[in-house]
Amino acid sequence: MKEGCVLNRGTRWLVAGLAGLCLPLGACTRHQEAHEAHHPVEVVRIEGSEINRITMTEQALERIALKTDTVRERQMTRSKAPRIVIPHSSLIYDPKGQTWVYTSPEPGTFVKQKVDVEYVEDDLAVLMEGPPVGTVVVSTAAAEVYGADSGVGH
Repeated sequence: MKEGCVLNRGTRWLVAGLAGLCLPLGACTRHQEAHEAHHPVEVVRIEGSEINRITMTEQALERIALKTDTVRERQMTRSKAPRIVIPHSSLIYDPKGQTWVYTSPEPGTFVKQKVDVEYVEDDLAVLMEGPPVGTVVVSTAAAEVYGADSGVGH
């Protein structure tokens, strides 16, 4: 008789099957590690506040087709004086009904800011309170930024 471990035919198939199951799990672990190392969105709480700073990679921005616009003054038909306006598509409503926009202090970085909307005319929201004229705000894909900010998909 030969020395060493002798496996019968059924045991050999069981060992081969278990080995076959372990190989894909190893690949999943490597994929997960790669995903975590290159996560397209980073959400960090701004110290001393309840607000997050969201940073997205260029690839993430392209994937959601994010666009920005600026807060500006414009003469509206319902007002005699120019009013502070943003694209209506910039508005986000939280579960409590508060209205927000995402400002972009630098490319790929977004910070939620509360706004007070007086009325909407055509595709513009007229603000009573909000970011100053010239501030960059998200105008397309604000809901996707809000989802990242809220932890959707994490």
